[in-house]
Amino acid sequence: MAETVWSTDTGEAVYRSRDPVRNLRLRVHLQRITSSNFLRYQPAAQPGKDLIDLATFRPHPTASGCGHRSEEEEEEEVVIGWQEKLFSQFEVDLYQNEAACQSPLDHQYRQEILKLEDSGGRKNRRIFTYTDSDRYTNVEEHCQKMTTAAQEAPSFLVERMANVRRRRQDRRGMEGGILKSRIVTWEPSEEFIRNNHVINTPLQTMYIMADLGPYGKLGYKKYEHVLCTLKVDSNGVITVKPDFTGLKGPYRIETEGEKQELWKYTVDNVSSLAQPEEEEREQRVFKDLYGRHKEYLSSLVGTDFEMTVPGALRLFVNGEVVSAQGYEYDNLYVHFFVELPSTNWSSPTFQQLSGITQTCATKSLGMDKVAYFSYPFTFEASFLHEDESADALPEWPVLYCEVLSLDFWQRYRVEGYGAVVLPATPGSHTLTVPTWRPMELGTLAELRRFFIGGSLELEDLSYVRIPGTFKGERLSRFGFRTETTGSVTFRLHCLQQSRAFMESSSLRKRMRSVLDRLEGFSQQSSVHNVLEAFRRARRRMQEARESLPQDLVSPSGTTVS
Repeated sequence: MAETVWSTDTGEAVYRSRDPVRNLRLRVHLQRITSSNFLRYQPAAQPGKDLIDLATFRPHPTASGCGHRSEEEEEEEVVIGWQEKLFSQFEVDLYQNEAACQSPLDHQYRQEILKLEDSGGRKNRRIFTYTDSDRYTNVEEHCQKMTTAAQEAPSFLVERMANVRRRRQDRRGMEGGILKSRIVTWEPSEEFIRNNHVINTPLQTMYIMADLGPYGKLGYKKYEHVLCTLKVDSNGVITVKPDFTGLKGPYRIETEGEKQELWKYTVDNVSSLAQPEEEEREQRVFKDLYGRHKEYLSSLVGTDFEMTVPGALRLFVNGEVVSAQGYEYDNLYVHFFVELPSTNWSSPTFQQLSGITQTCATKSLGMDKVAYFSYPFTFEASFLHEDESADALPEWPVLYCEVLSLDFWQRYRVEGYGAVVLPATPGSHTLTVPTWRPMELGTLAELRRFFIGGSLELEDLSYVRIPGTFKGERLSRFGFRTETTGSVTFRLHCLQQSRAFMESSSLRKRMRSVLDRLEGFSQQSSVHNVLEAFRRARRRMQEARESLPQDLVSPSGTTVS
């Protein structure tokens, strides 16, 4: 006899089907191979004999005396439908006693068993099922290991989840909209927690079981084994554990106890194929359903693509306040707003051009303390080009930010101000905005900032760059003392929409000139940032030089080595 090739992959398989699950049919074949202790006896070798007589390996007689077992006990094959109830010998013996029936389902099972007895008894012997309505839970599903390591120990979460009850899908309709219980229980008891600690899952479960008890001892719970577990959700996802046998070898089960036995079984999908008429009708139904869904989505989106007015440029910015780093105090938050130039720029009435992030604790990253906000924001603005002169340079929106800190006593401090011109080119941009704050001279100001909180603030945040009220030609900040602080990182995704991108008229040439000037404006802004960086570095060098003793500095300003 050829050696049996066993299938050792008992993991679950997931299928998706659009057909009703009630059409599912499984063929389960169970067969007893042999006793695993068939060769357990080996007599001691007699003196003078090096070989053992093969007759000593003769199988032992069975407990029935005659050694005869019926074919129904040795091999069985059953075709099972979805949620089809096949009673076990234990359930037959239990529900024949009317006193054991407590629920309406128990009484229903009792009537079905009595009808089976009147019609000649049940057809199955060892193979039976537990449906979703039965009070059965496979404990092994909640105690299984996550890896193949032999030393794996269940974690605390695994042990706690093993004790959680699973609630079945509620099939009863709501009788009213009035709540029958309190929403919040402020002082839950231990019994309340134990009874309400459930997992609400819409899965329907079915177990195909086998009673592998010895001959004449069917109906004992300790001999029940799970052959296959089926789970189906409302989306048509079918989970089978273990997978259908198909072309693979059969699965094996070794029973425990004094008389160990070896069983093999197969699980095959024998669902009948749909008739051509049914498939055609189903395709028509799905086509009609998808068509209606497409029409519904089109009604939400609209059929007309919204275009800008001629000569206008629409700017969309999807931004994110990524992080802030290099500040003195913890628990930072950022207040930001976008300032649109007074001429030729506008935004929708519902548009909000400002925002404030959540308070975020910092974490150490190298020598700096970094606060990660990941705060998203979005806004829209429109630019209408009216001046056609080549010398007119359009102004671009500016993003201002103010970094503040909040301590345990609800005292806030200004940590820095910063501003940056929004990118004039579309695409993704990551901008790091350096900040500064006004500074008071003297130790008293620093003590007040540390113990009481608060500090010098700007009444007009546009003073970070050029104040909106400034009308002159030169802006002087002489005597205004500041201190360089940290920096804020923004990530901006800019989109631009204009008819000039697709039209081939004089309007396109005019708008192209504007865009070209915007590119030059962006380069000019970059040069300005470089010059500003050099200016800040020169100021820091001057401050460091002033902090040195006077005897180490020559009259020309150079440091004496």
